[in-house]
Amino acid sequence: MGSHAELVRVLAEQFARADVSLRELESRADRAGGARLPRATCADMLAGRRFPKKAVMLAFLRACRVPEQQIPAWERAWERVRITRMAIGEDREPPAGAPLADQGTAVAVTVRGSGGSRQRAVLLAALVAVVVSGAVIALSVRSRHGVPEDLPVRTMDPGHLVTDDGRAFPRGGWSRFTVTVDPAHTAVRLIRRLDVGVALQHATITVNGRPAAEWRPLLGESTYKWRDQVVELPPELTAGRSSLTIVNTSVSSSGFNEFYYTVEQQVDGVWSISDEVDIGREHPAGEADHAYRNVGEDWADTQTFAYPPRKEDWRVR
Repeated sequence: MGSHAELVRVLAEQFARADVSLRELESRADRAGGARLPRATCADMLAGRRFPKKAVMLAFLRACRVPEQQIPAWERAWERVRITRMAIGEDREPPAGAPLADQGTAVAVTVRGSGGSRQRAVLLAALVAVVVSGAVIALSVRSRHGVPEDLPVRTMDPGHLVTDDGRAFPRGGWSRFTVTVDPAHTAVRLIRRLDVGVALQHATITVNGRPAAEWRPLLGESTYKWRDQVVELPPELTAGRSSLTIVNTSVSSSGFNEFYYTVEQQVDGVWSISDEVDIGREHPAGEADHAYRNVGEDWADTQTFAYPPRKEDWRVR
């Protein structure tokens, strides 16, 4: 994280996860006895109208129930953004009433209440306006979780945000699942959604107990962290089969994460999706349907990231 834009985005993510009102955040901060968190100040911070003071940001995070052990990392992130802003001459208060587009970033989080209780549902995770090469590009974002399926998604550069839960395991750990394919297929490819913020992930792949391919290491990425990595499975291992048991074994010191798998098959020269596996605590039925299990898991949580600006950059081999 190195820009005000990204800081605003991740703060909005924490607010969405907390699923509380600005009034409740203000009340929690008052009870904690540290920096005050007026609703107007909090709204300005989430809208990107003002760069927050460190104490205000930390009060906000604690009010959102961010674990205390994560606070030092947030402090370092704030310091990096502050230094960047100072270097480019942006470390100053914007003029009162300045339009949001002039200030680089705007994020709005819309929450619909249900009786004022914790039953609030986040309908729109974020509306982000980002300045790229002097142009403001707006995008409308829908989280993959907790949002009605008929809510339209409109995406424009620089890529859309996706919220997904997943799992990770260290070197020596592994995951296994079974997917279905049409026995008449002539080719199969496996696609994994991963967080490339964790760099140089490397794992071996077996199909029905036989070595098949590798998830090759990728460089880390601090801005657009979602990627769909693709591997072609050897035809001799899949030919004539209606089901494939996949095992991924991590061989990298950085570990291995997985959020979503898509299986594509070619039948009569046409590519189509044959199966999908949604990994994560929020999808126990999907994991059970595919006999998913892993060994050595050391992380299981939800992330909200953006894909790269160009769709052709989403997939890497």
